[in-house]
Amino acid sequence: MSEADQATGHRDAGDGRTEEQAAADAAAADHAANREANERAARSGYLTEVQVYEPHRVGLPPLVPYFRELWNRREFAAELSRAEMRSANTRTFFGQIWLVINPLLLAGVYFILLFILARRQDGAAFFAHLTAGIFAFYFISGAITTGARSVVGGGALIANMSFPRLLMPLSSVRTAFFRFLPPLAVYFAIHAATGQPWSWKMLLAAYFLGCMTVFAAGLAALFATLQVYFRDTLSFLPYFLRIWLYLSPVLWFIEEVPAKLAPFMKFNPLFSVLGGFTDLLVRSDVPPLHIWVMAAVWSVLMAVVGFLFFISREREFAVRL
Repeated sequence: MSEADQATGHRDAGDGRTEEQAAADAAAADHAANREANERAARSGYLTEVQVYEPHRVGLPPLVPYFRELWNRREFAAELSRAEMRSANTRTFFGQIWLVINPLLLAGVYFILLFILARRQDGAAFFAHLTAGIFAFYFISGAITTGARSVVGGGALIANMSFPRLLMPLSSVRTAFFRFLPPLAVYFAIHAATGQPWSWKMLLAAYFLGCMTVFAAGLAALFATLQVYFRDTLSFLPYFLRIWLYLSPVLWFIEEVPAKLAPFMKFNPLFSVLGGFTDLLVRSDVPPLHIWVMAAVWSVLMAVVGFLFFISREREFAVRL
């Protein structure tokens, strides 16, 4: 064999060993990645390599590992929300236009009924309050409605993937929040057109917007659980929300609460949450201290109750869907 042939043979053998070594390195890297993922899942106390679903098993998992895993999977919830908005054409121009037109038309109907028929004198201020209140109420009701169908509508995900199920109603709240942003931008145009005051105090409305978001998240988790057990929940939800709208400071200013309803307003969470939001945003009026405290208490309370109720039942979801 010539020296050139021998050199070629050695080079081929060397290349063969290089390819084999590369394949071995890739396999070792995959094995290490899988081992690390399994160890992380085992440490979480919630996710394990094998998930066993048993019927009628109710109880809370270790909450610290659960919420740690919930935070680690937050991008999954964001992607669920983006997929839902794409499927509903929310991110298209006409989809966003409809998000504004629908509550705006409803505000126009209520304005005609309450201003013209009731002969109110503060037309511009009342219309600004009405649109701000309805836009905010649509945010809360949208989060509740989409959250209620999130688990039942995601049965395939629950059956085939292991993740904290609370991500599903939370993704619905994210969707509702981003649907709330175009109407909020339109409100500022209405605010300017109706001659309402501009003040730095309007920025304080972000506090009540945060309370609304936390409150809506708790309700979304609560109704998502109820929908799993009682499939007619979504059928009754529109009537419940419409009555709640009439009992909240949307169709009237917070200081104009009807005398017959005044004793019960402390039991209505939206009295403080929506009342404080619209007072700051529309009139730049700083609500009294008890409104701030009530909004925070109701929001945290609803989040705790809704989340714990959902988490305690989520192990049953796979066998009930």
